[in-house]
Amino acid sequence: MSVIFAPDWLRGKAKVNQEIIQRLLAENDQLIRCIVEYQNKGRANECVQYQHVLHRNLIYLAAIADANASNLTKVAE
Repeated sequence: MSVIFAPDWLRGKAKVNQEIIQRLLAENDQLIRCIVEYQNKGRANECVQYQHVLHRNLIYLAAIADANASNLTKVAE
């Protein structure tokens, strides 16, 4: 299960730190390996669930990067 799944009442309240980001990156690495393995075996339909989790993780990481970039911009001004 992805580390970014959280109930609605917890969303936006978790503190993001380097450990969480590293776990997401490691999870993404494993997801990509699984996706490639399934595709190489001709079982593309079975890798769709992993692609969805990878997509969600990437969107989450992009949101963190965007939030950090806008925070840095505000500090620089």
